[in-house]
Amino acid sequence: MHFVIISGAPRTQSQSNTAKIIAAFCEGLHNGGNTSEIWYLSDRKQWKSAMTAFEENENILFALPLYVENVPGIMLEFLACLSAKERPGSRISFLLQGGFPEVSQGRCCEEFLKTLPAQLGCGYGGTFIKGDMFGLSLLGKKMETKLLQQFIEIGRQFGESGAFRQETIEAFSIPEYLSERQIRMSNGPLRYVQRFVMRYFAKRLGCRTKLDAKPFCEKELQETQEETI
Repeated sequence: MHFVIISGAPRTQSQSNTAKIIAAFCEGLHNGGNTSEIWYLSDRKQWKSAMTAFEENENILFALPLYVENVPGIMLEFLACLSAKERPGSRISFLLQGGFPEVSQGRCCEEFLKTLPAQLGCGYGGTFIKGDMFGLSLLGKKMETKLLQQFIEIGRQFGESGAFRQETIEAFSIPEYLSERQIRMSNGPLRYVQRFVMRYFAKRLGCRTKLDAKPFCEKELQETQEETI
């Protein structure tokens, strides 16, 4: 089968976690003898070709990051440009990744995604949700390779049927919720480790102020105003 994969990530391809996930996913997809073409909505020069690919092909996969519990604005804008297909037979699936470890964080977005295929004259091929992807590009090459390995197998299984099977979702799209023990650990001893890790990530991303800074609280705002007088 031939698949059209459209990345709904607003980051450029070189900076996108979604792009890395797509690359691993396609490796598994191709191992099964399938072919694919990938379009990145972050590059608006690709939009016209992506629209044509959507119109002319039957197997469509949107890969996207979770943004404020839902779909990135750039993908919504692209979807608004599409026309519903008149001929039946096409199918749209979704690969949704996010930084939160709990899959439940993506359920609101999933409910919205479920409504899209029918509006576009297509069938629904399921939504695969994978969390805990925030540090994908920040934990080093060895850990990145380990995290991406699972997407090779997910892509292989997806290519066999052209949709996300329930057994694939149950095996890889976990955990739905953190256990009580994990929550207690996060609120207890692990919180110090988490703070250290988050400071490290912030520095890697270019942050130069304290993570708990409150620039808009009354005292700090007043001090800022006095400095500018």
